[in-house]
Amino acid sequence: MPRIGDLAPDFEAETTKGTIRFSDYAKGRWVILFSHPSDFTPVCTSEMCGFATRKHEFDALDTDLMGLSIDSIYSHLTWMNYVKQRTGVSLNFPIIADIDMNVSGLYGMVQPNESEAGTVRAVFFIDPAKRIRMIMYYPLSVGRNMDEIIRVLNALQSSDKHKGATPLDWRVGDEVLIHSSDDVDGMRSRLDDGGMQ
Repeated sequence: MPRIGDLAPDFEAETTKGTIRFSDYAKGRWVILFSHPSDFTPVCTSEMCGFATRKHEFDALDTDLMGLSIDSIYSHLTWMNYVKQRTGVSLNFPIIADIDMNVSGLYGMVQPNESEAGTVRAVFFIDPAKRIRMIMYYPLSVGRNMDEIIRVLNALQSSDKHKGATPLDWRVGDEVLIHSSDDVDGMRSRLDDGGMQ
């Protein structure tokens, strides 16, 4: 199972937008790779609609979305059509059809103590170098918090930009904590940067 700091495992998979090799996907951009337990379920539908309706916020953060479940491509396409007809929301990102559980196995998304028949609600934050920067796991019974996912993405990008860290309850516009420097020139440079978002 991958950990924070690991290179994201590469894979090739059938998706609702055709066959994708992950190492070629979203070059130079961040990726949010997330799994849902099953198509046609109410919590999963609400989450997928949440990702889709806020996709413009991810786009603004140079981030592409990619969903996954162990349902077939035909199930995904039928579900996408159902969601569009019932809610008016287009699921506007690729969704992996992981029937053989290859990708979910690589990423530890199937956790037998929670479910052997589906993936948990996993979220992987992957940077442009294809390194895993953050992992969130939710049980089947708890929906994700989209505000927190976007907050974490902003925090990771701000920490990278300012070479610092974000404190408790950090939000966009709050100060970033700057790491100490090894010399006076480095200290001055960091102070001049201000540690602000």
